[in-house]
Amino acid sequence: MHGSLEQRYAIKFCAKLGKIWFRNVAVVEDRLWVCCFVFRWHKAFKEGRESIEGEQCAGRPLASRTENNVARVKAVLDRDRRLNVRLIAEEVGLPKTDVHRIVTEDLHMRKICAKLVPNNLSDV
Repeated sequence: MHGSLEQRYAIKFCAKLGKIWFRNVAVVEDRLWVCCFVFRWHKAFKEGRESIEGEQCAGRPLASRTENNVARVKAVLDRDRRLNVRLIAEEVGLPKTDVHRIVTEDLHMRKICAKLVPNNLSDV
């Protein structure tokens, strides 16, 4: 993100000068920006845009692995450990991939003999 802001500052500076020097703008911190993005930002700055920050994107939030969702999945698993990821996802109302990631990475569980158990087995 920090490199993107530096690139936008450079593009804004070039737009204020009335020129675009692609070689100076496109590579900052050993990152190459795609030409269409450079030209899109240059055009926006030429048309009077002052902010270098990107707009907020509408839609679903990217992170569905919140504390609340982890607690909901854990509650479902505590009730019945024989459920598979698809059934848990339907009951909780989350995508299967997110439920699988919660079970494996947050709750540290895996499937053994059709039952979800913790990765580190204890005497209990």
